[in-house]
Amino acid sequence: MGEVPGAALPAELTRHIGYTLRRVFVLLGSDAAGADEAATRDFVLLDALADGDSLSQHDLAERLGINRTVMVQLIDRLEGDGRVTRTRNPRNRRSYVLSLTDSGRRALEELRRSVAERDARLTAPLSEPERERFDLLLGRLLPAQAQPIPRSTSYLVTQAHYRLRKVGDDKLAGTGLRLRHFGPLSTINVHSSCAQRQLAEHLAITEPAAAQVVDELVRAGLVRRGRDPRDRRRYALELTDRGRESLKTVERAVEDLQSDIEEMLGPGGETELKNFLFKILEYANATADVR
Repeated sequence: MGEVPGAALPAELTRHIGYTLRRVFVLLGSDAAGADEAATRDFVLLDALADGDSLSQHDLAERLGINRTVMVQLIDRLEGDGRVTRTRNPRNRRSYVLSLTDSGRRALEELRRSVAERDARLTAPLSEPERERFDLLLGRLLPAQAQPIPRSTSYLVTQAHYRLRKVGDDKLAGTGLRLRHFGPLSTINVHSSCAQRQLAEHLAITEPAAAQVVDELVRAGLVRRGRDPRDRRRYALELTDRGRESLKTVERAVEDLQSDIEEMLGPGGETELKNFLFKILEYANATADVR
């Protein structure tokens, strides 16, 4: 949603671990010196094959928790780059066996260094035992079949963020709402008659991103734009009756998701993971101020 890295975050949203995790995911995207998301995913795929090829596309997709259609596209690209080969499985002619090429192994070594450097930057404020615990807790947010845990904190953050977003959106299926609507709706509800710029500042997103989400909510009949009685030159945002009912629906989905997360992480895990995420965000903000 066009988040602003390093901005102060709203307390009412950071109590939800899914939101805080998304902010760390945004932090990864702002790490211009690090490997991009595609490179991190390539690393995980190649690393899984290096542990022992003879994996089929289906097996690899299940192990890494990646959609099968997406997996086909990824393998097509890696094969086109000469990093992976597909051969017919002699025990099942309908499936392919995947293997690393020499070029793939060389690329994997380069990616290992790049991803390790990126992971080290991300987890700089954590001790080594904390990094291991951080990875373990993130791994618990992935599907059971996506084990063993891939050797990349960046990948774990990315996949955990995507999974929580999907689980939350699934809870809202058929409503026309998404998990991302919670922040704007709840903020407009609390800060009645707030301006669009104030909404952007409060959610720590860019003004164009705020305009886009407000347009979406207005079209859906959840928010209305009216003139601010205190300043006729600007618009004030208010929830409609339908918007207030929709907020209740999204709030229930958010709370359900929070319960799911607590169950996935086990006793004390939610608090522990949130503390790690806050530590990473606070360190990133402090070092950004120094730079």
